[in-house]
Amino acid sequence: MTLHRLNACPLCGENHSDSYARDKRREYLQCLNCALVFVPAEHRLNANDEKAIYDLHENDINDAGYQRFLNRLAEPLLERLPRKASGLEFGCGPGPALAAMLESAGHSVSLYDLFYYPDQTVFDKQYDFITATEVVEHLYAPGAELNRLWGCLKTGGWLGVMTKLVIDKERFAHWHYKNDLTHVCFFSRGTFEWLAQEFNAELTVIGADVVLLKKTNAASSRLTS
Repeated sequence: MTLHRLNACPLCGENHSDSYARDKRREYLQCLNCALVFVPAEHRLNANDEKAIYDLHENDINDAGYQRFLNRLAEPLLERLPRKASGLEFGCGPGPALAAMLESAGHSVSLYDLFYYPDQTVFDKQYDFITATEVVEHLYAPGAELNRLWGCLKTGGWLGVMTKLVIDKERFAHWHYKNDLTHVCFFSRGTFEWLAQEFNAELTVIGADVVLLKKTNAASSRLTS
């Protein structure tokens, strides 16, 4: 085992990680505390190169296939929301399709995206739900961002996350998901179990890539990243 003490985990902040995988372009480390697999800082893109890749995405708000994809999160979330709930779509991109779907169901949705909707005032409000679809794998500081989002949730509120989950080293080595250079953090079920414990949250994992975290009456965040 090779410990990498200079690469603090971007989720929990611990300084103990192990080599998990390596390909022609990047190394991947795994935190020995929260099990997050992450790319060391020296392999991250700069903001301009990162945005240039996002600008190539063609996520049409009216595309039926894209809506079916988003429904994997939208449907279980809608089953749990009260009428006329207020929410935030975090990392919505240039075409906030999920927000439109949730608004068509009678809810109000604010928008935030680092590059396309950078309105920081959304974090001054409290919400019944927050969504992050195909977002957490892009975050350079997931601990700080998730902690901020958790603080914006009302008691009883839901944080809905969609991201592909790490299974094991063998499958990771051949995983297309890691080949996107904007993907720098890879969560497993174990990582979300750790996160739920930190948040004192109720955890529901749905299928291969949807996670719901409920903020209970006693919920509080202990993340310091």
